[in-house]
Amino acid sequence: MAFTSLNTAATNVNPNKSFEVATPPSDSVSSLSFSSKANHLVATSWDNQVRCWEILPGGSTQPKAAISHDQPVLCSTWKDDGTTVFSGGCDKQVKMWPLLSGGQPTTVAMHDAPVKEVAWISQMNLLVSGSWDKTIRYWDTRQAQPAHIQQLPERCYTLTVNYPLMVVGTADRQLIVYNLQNPQTEFKRIQSPLKYQTRCLAAFPDQQGFLVGSIEGRVGVHHLDDSQQSKNFTFKCHREGTSSTEIYSVNSLNFHPVHHTFATAGSDGAFNFWDKDSKQRLKAFSRCPYPIPCGAFNADGSIYAYAVCYDWSKGAENHNPSTAKTYIYLHYTQEAEVKGKPRVGAGRK
Repeated sequence: MAFTSLNTAATNVNPNKSFEVATPPSDSVSSLSFSSKANHLVATSWDNQVRCWEILPGGSTQPKAAISHDQPVLCSTWKDDGTTVFSGGCDKQVKMWPLLSGGQPTTVAMHDAPVKEVAWISQMNLLVSGSWDKTIRYWDTRQAQPAHIQQLPERCYTLTVNYPLMVVGTADRQLIVYNLQNPQTEFKRIQSPLKYQTRCLAAFPDQQGFLVGSIEGRVGVHHLDDSQQSKNFTFKCHREGTSSTEIYSVNSLNFHPVHHTFATAGSDGAFNFWDKDSKQRLKAFSRCPYPIPCGAFNADGSIYAYAVCYDWSKGAENHNPSTAKTYIYLHYTQEAEVKGKPRVGAGRK
């Protein structure tokens, strides 16, 4: 489907009647992340900005603060104290922004190519950054030099941390698993169970495995323990048409912090909630007219935030700045949408 045909006034950009975030970025959103301490949402964008909103009771939003990078910003994460934000991007650096104290951002990490992913590891008091320079680097933010540099086989496309588990997805469908209690050694290296390029990862809440999503509308559920391999499976999602001929990228995977079900969001403009244990889709939402490049749950799972905008998957030639708009929406979750269900034909374990 050509996105140009969707630019009509009749198009409903908010078919799920979600709450709209005030004053969104002027260009596409690359990441969304919530503070673990309050309903503060950060978005990074291709317009070189990092913005924060406070979500007020009732779904309204208050722009809180913003900072700039010199080039497009690709990733963000919060420190566990809920006051500080890290952001990285095409300027090859990670900035630390003491947002809630009103402090100025400082550069705390450098790479030799754009920074694609950042994560804060509270148990180690370290920041980890993954880059297209084929390294991940660990940083004590008080030191100018990295605490450790880990070589990767290829460019870092995505990473997920749930201590002590970290999984890095690189080009060529490589997945490198680390036990962060021994971070300088690869725990395991595996080829993605999906046949196409890796787009996103999410570590299981119990650290026993991970989800992987690809550009080919498919998600893999992978357990690390060799004895659990029979539980591994893949499933199709974010596809259209009777024979699933229109295939879209899975852009975002997020576990619900309470019920441990998960959300997928894709370039078809849809997001869905799933239960991996009963292998069921819990809720399918209406498709938005533009791709969803990223999503995130807040700390208690009561809000799922998602961006609706051009995702650059069809290149610059299909991007029309005059009609392209960026939206960030907040969906307030219902328990029935996010609570796991017993498997069909099986009693509760």
